[in-house]
Amino acid sequence: MYRFLFSSKWLGYFLLAVIFATACVFLGRWQMDRRAETLAEINRINSNYSAAPVPFDDIRQQFIKLDAEREWTQVTLRGTYDTANQRVVRNRPLNGQPGYEVVVPLKLANGDTVVIDRGWLPIGNQTPGRPDSVPAPPEGTVTVVARLKPAEPTLDRGALEGQLASIDLPAYSKELGYPLMTGAYGQLASETPSVQTMPQAFPKPSTEEGTHLSYSLQWFAFGVLMFVAFGYAARQQARNAAMDAEDETAEDGVLEAAGAVNRRRTPPTRKRRKPSAEEEEDAILDAQGY
Repeated sequence: MYRFLFSSKWLGYFLLAVIFATACVFLGRWQMDRRAETLAEINRINSNYSAAPVPFDDIRQQFIKLDAEREWTQVTLRGTYDTANQRVVRNRPLNGQPGYEVVVPLKLANGDTVVIDRGWLPIGNQTPGRPDSVPAPPEGTVTVVARLKPAEPTLDRGALEGQLASIDLPAYSKELGYPLMTGAYGQLASETPSVQTMPQAFPKPSTEEGTHLSYSLQWFAFGVLMFVAFGYAARQQARNAAMDAEDETAEDGVLEAAGAVNRRRTPPTRKRRKPSAEEEEDAILDAQGY
């Protein structure tokens, strides 16, 4: 009944089903991997974001090479802002609005210099490509509480004078002409003394898991449904073939029955008797007029 499955057409259908299902499994696993990354980030935020600040000396190594598990850890730093070398970072949207971030070096008492991201500014209305104003950080010695963030990669795009394309700490250090700690920077949580005019503070990162799990399950379901659809189509094909075979059998039976009836109704053909010698002689005489 299902021998048609070995035809080239149905083997092609099966191959397409396998390819589609494989793609669905790949996309489902990709969504699961993204979910795992999201859950790891949520765990880091929950563990580090609001934890008590750690003294700089206890976590200095993280500014050289940041361990991913220490991201968002709060650090206490004390030093002086290098206000003259403050920069704004381009193309930094926040809550769907375009804008900038303000970064400035903080020179510590032990000679190290770390970069502090002091907050966000909206795009300006006065000069295209620049914020209307950039608030200055406090003068003199400040105590800063900042959260660890990894340095960003180099971007293949330029920036205006006084701006950065990304928080690329090695490139920033080269521009300044003195060394920075390039493994991580600090996202400002608070500073003392404070100033009245500040960039907009960063909101707490989202701890919502998102839709990765539901998307992954949907992709897996699509892969299974493809084989269900293939099986249903094969079953329908087999049923149609069986119905066609039954119809042909019934038609042959009707034709055979009709032939039998016709044979019964047709009278038998009588075999013609061979004429006798006398009858042949009489026929010859009749033909001669005797």
